[in-house]
Amino acid sequence: QVQLAESGGGSVQPGGSLRLSCAASGSIPSINTMAWYRQAPGQAPGKQRELVARLTNGGSTNYADSVQGRFTISRDNAKNTVYLQMNSLKPEDTAVYFCNVDSRIYSYWGQGTQVIVSS
Repeated sequence: QVQLAESGGGSVQPGGSLRLSCAASGSIPSINTMAWYRQAPGQAPGKQRELVARLTNGGSTNYADSVQGRFTISRDNAKNTVYLQMNSLKPEDTAVYFCNVDSRIYSYWGQGTQVIVSS
């Protein structure tokens, strides 16, 4: 089964930038959307992850209001990779970021990569 592996997380000061990558171990057919979600520290286990950015197979994007204008989602089909460019980071962006690929058959999730924004 195809697996997703996120990378690029880390610690950064407010105002800094990070680029997250999510690489699939193989090709995923019939993709509907590729997305990044996040879960902030201390959130109740039952609380849903927050959708940060979504990219449809047709190329449309949508973003959470809190990241609009600062984050950009993109993909490289040749590398089976989706990216999240995060600029002007704020302390409230601190979270574990998860990659999701939703296909017609299955919804894939990565294990997450931690982002800490702190001075």
